[in-house]
Amino acid sequence: MPDQSAIDSTAAPTGEESPSMEPYVIAVGASAGGLDALERFFQALPVQTGAAFVVIQHLSPDHKSMMGNLLGRYTSIPVATVEDGMTIEPDHIYLIPPASMMSVSGSELHLRPKSPRGLALPIDLFFGTLARAYKQRAIGVILSGTGSDGTRGAVAINDAGGLLLAQDPETAKFDGMPRSVIATGLVDAILPPEELGPRILDHISHAPSRQTPPRASAAVSYDHEGALEEALHLLHHQGGINFRDYKPATVMRRVERRMQVRHVPDLGNYVRLLDGDISELHALRRELLIPVTNFFRDTEAFEALAEKVIMPIVKEHTENQPIRAWVPGVSTGEEAYSIAILFAEAFDKLRRWPDFKLFATDVEQHNVDTGSAGMFSESIAAEVSPERLERFFFKRGNHYVVKNDIRHNIVFAKHNLLEDPPFTRMDLISCRNLLIYFRNDAQERALRRLQYALAPGGYLFLGSSETISSVQRDFSAVSSKHKLYRVLRHGAPPLESNLPSGRLSAPSSRPATQRARANSDAVAIDASQSVLLRGYAPISLLLNSNQELMHVFGDVSRYLSIGEGTVSLDIGKLLPGSLAPVAQALLHKVMVSKEPLRSDIVRVELANGEHERLRLVVRHVPQDGGDGWLLLSFEPEPEPASEPPTDEAVQTMDMDAESSDRLQTLERELAVTRESLQATIEELETANEELQATNEELMASNEELQSSNEELQSVNEELYTVNSENQEKIEILNRLNADLDSMAKAAAIATVFVDNELKLTRFTPEATKLFKIRDADLGRSIDDFTNLLDYPDFYAELKKTIEDGEMLQREVTAGNDRVYLARVLPYAVRQGAPRGAVATFVDVTTLRDIERMQAVLDSLPEHIAVLDAQGRITMINHAWRAFACGNGDPNLQASGPGSSYLEACQSGTNASDAEYAQAAAEGLQALLNDEREQFSMEYPCHSPDLERWFVMHAAPIKHPARGVVVSHIDISAWNRGRTSAD
Repeated sequence: MPDQSAIDSTAAPTGEESPSMEPYVIAVGASAGGLDALERFFQALPVQTGAAFVVIQHLSPDHKSMMGNLLGRYTSIPVATVEDGMTIEPDHIYLIPPASMMSVSGSELHLRPKSPRGLALPIDLFFGTLARAYKQRAIGVILSGTGSDGTRGAVAINDAGGLLLAQDPETAKFDGMPRSVIATGLVDAILPPEELGPRILDHISHAPSRQTPPRASAAVSYDHEGALEEALHLLHHQGGINFRDYKPATVMRRVERRMQVRHVPDLGNYVRLLDGDISELHALRRELLIPVTNFFRDTEAFEALAEKVIMPIVKEHTENQPIRAWVPGVSTGEEAYSIAILFAEAFDKLRRWPDFKLFATDVEQHNVDTGSAGMFSESIAAEVSPERLERFFFKRGNHYVVKNDIRHNIVFAKHNLLEDPPFTRMDLISCRNLLIYFRNDAQERALRRLQYALAPGGYLFLGSSETISSVQRDFSAVSSKHKLYRVLRHGAPPLESNLPSGRLSAPSSRPATQRARANSDAVAIDASQSVLLRGYAPISLLLNSNQELMHVFGDVSRYLSIGEGTVSLDIGKLLPGSLAPVAQALLHKVMVSKEPLRSDIVRVELANGEHERLRLVVRHVPQDGGDGWLLLSFEPEPEPASEPPTDEAVQTMDMDAESSDRLQTLERELAVTRESLQATIEELETANEELQATNEELMASNEELQSSNEELQSVNEELYTVNSENQEKIEILNRLNADLDSMAKAAAIATVFVDNELKLTRFTPEATKLFKIRDADLGRSIDDFTNLLDYPDFYAELKKTIEDGEMLQREVTAGNDRVYLARVLPYAVRQGAPRGAVATFVDVTTLRDIERMQAVLDSLPEHIAVLDAQGRITMINHAWRAFACGNGDPNLQASGPGSSYLEACQSGTNASDAEYAQAAAEGLQALLNDEREQFSMEYPCHSPDLERWFVMHAAPIKHPARGVVVSHIDISAWNRGRTSAD
């Protein structure tokens, strides 16, 4: 079973970095159909890349691998099969040996025997250890293969900051592995194999210098902190998650990885890319929310959880007392299901089944949906024991699905631990490897929320790198080693909020009675504030920085209107036409100045037809680390005594000042644009002058070259005279060679010629498909070259034929799944010349396929014939032949290969069967014309002494050539039985 800790090792951010002098290591995972992809991948790579390549495949433990020889045909990069302790060197290819699991530690590759039992995941294992050892310098590539090996290891590489690539499933012979890793949403590029190598080299060439971090780059157009803050603002605005609560180093590490993937040299330019490319913003968001999780992650800790926490909880609860658990930051659900499984096992062991509910929450909706589906790749067999797989899962294709008796106990929901109200009365909270990503203040806020959510005596389960230092006095340790704690004091309700409050205080340490009185007083104060707000505060709307409605104070139904269709929270679309432009102008000004503004009196027509005079007031509400909010208030104005209400809505707000400011801003921008354009024109004029000067120099050089060319032409004429004397002899040889080449190509027979020392003297183009030879290899011994043939006696038989002059013949197979008829014959140029041998290999694969197809057809009891596009019979089976012989056609002249079955049906044999024959002919013609998908009919075919009935089925053949397959089934017995029953 793979070392799962190796795969998970990058889940927690650490301070260690891979050595700066270490090369990039490209781990290539492949399985079924991977040979072709590997050949195309390495064929597109230069010899010197500065990187090391490690190929991990699913190899048969019982056969010697030929991968080194096969890859050697397509690349000049040195290829070696790994031995334990081998050191990784750049510009080398390392192959995993059969029956082995491989890992990397530092710069060394290590092997251990593969277990004969259980699911082996060598790609996952190696990817995980590579992520730990090389971090940002790790690159994972997933090629053709079935299953999902490599998916979990790929997540580890991505979490470590490495590059992750996958073969385009459309180009893969087996797309299971590529599609599985693509489904994680973490793949940086999806390309055909021949394009993956150049993409890797491009990534390496754009790697940021360790000595020049982004904040020191000369290309940065504004300060590093400001750029990062703007990126966080874009993330918060688009996805609703405030990553300012995350550790800056963690955020920056993910940003730098995306900068390298997108080839953006500095942070300022990357922020501009985020602002204009929503897909990149989503990609960065996924980077920061990597779903790194497994079933029973840290087995020893889960065993302690089951024994020291879950068993006591179940014992302490009666069947009438529900058990509640919460897993915040659940990712894709593995941890929640693991805990649910432990509870189910405890229920069975103690023979008591209380009501149990587990809440699994995550800030990412995609993770919630994935976890709720309860479907996981077959690779979880490396994490879940066979007994648990059988008890709690069922197999569906290449996936394991959680059974309903576990799934119905878990509620998946989207929830932000730092912002949304926490759950309450929890007996167990498992919050593992989430707090490590938070800043210290956010960690403390999260722990206070978790403390509040726990029931008295509830348990808290944290990750191995997490602590409870800020709330340590309120918990007792159940197991410090495994981060299991029990709450001593119930936490105060979380008071922190993203909205401003006039009453925020730290958790009180007063006695319980005083705290209860304080809580009662707080309730009274809240109720009083609500009464005051309703009685004296104006009707108001709370808006975000995008002018979208967030909260309503008072009854605003008289001012807001909602039409049919999709509802928008944009205040400009909710306010009536006379108020919208006034409100938007005020909101824009206040967002810039942060100072409150009041409009002039505006007369607005209400929904009931009445008119009302009012002023709009906008105030800025500050927010720590954000743009803040806007508070829009409606202040009614009484009608003046001297002016009775009129039907005309009058807006008295003076917009001249606003328009003037806007006009001045536009004029300044236009002036800057003109200056920039003029500078560009001047630069283009300078460049044009330089190009003209260069053109004059090129013209002068061209004249000199023409003079030189005339001199060379004269010399060439002299050489031509000399060469013409040899041309006739060369032409004769060329014709002979052309004839031989044409014959070889036309015959399409792989042929190699050797002399009496087994040195290669000639070969046909087809021979290069079996032997790794080229024109430059003429004169070398034939046994220097590898071949695809399963022909171990080939060289010995060549020698035998040269010695005794006898022809040898046998049928052999090749590694390209072809069958060849091999002949070895003696060869002599002329009497007295050195003798040699010629070996020919005739591809008989198609012939063998036809023979196998014929054997399959002959084994069937149905009368079967295959027709071509004209309705002629091309193939029949034994049953058809026997039936034809027994029905007056012993020589198969009318019903054998070459005869027209369509014409036979069209003509009919006698009046009694003419109707059925004509129907059959029409059905066959419709199939040949692609007018039907299938044709069937029942017809009689009586003999003089027996009534017989048959069913005819016909179906079209569309590839490689159009035709029809026809079968006749004798249903006489069935028909007689049916008649007897009637």
